[in-house]
Amino acid sequence: MALIYHITTQPEWDAAKETGYYVSPSLKEEGFIHCSEDRQIPDVLNRYFSGKTNLVKLAIDTDKLTSQLIYDWSNAIEDTFPHIYGPINFEAIAQIEKI
Repeated sequence: MALIYHITTQPEWDAAKETGYYVSPSLKEEGFIHCSEDRQIPDVLNRYFSGKTNLVKLAIDTDKLTSQLIYDWSNAIEDTFPHIYGPINFEAIAQIEKI
């Protein structure tokens, strides 16, 4: 089981529970959901979530995803990041952790 991670807010996660799948605003705006490998989490938290509270980390089992997963290169960060091109089905969420 390969895991990738997505950081979101508790309210966004609560809204997903009502639909049975998770989508982030970036799916509509950019066409994919931003995710990270475990080693990338500290930098992502620092860059995008500094000072924010009420966050959760979704651990996503890539073998159970029904949407397409692509690892895309980021020129700005000079690293490859996992992106999910569609909703995240609940069966793929292996763990939810408050951070």
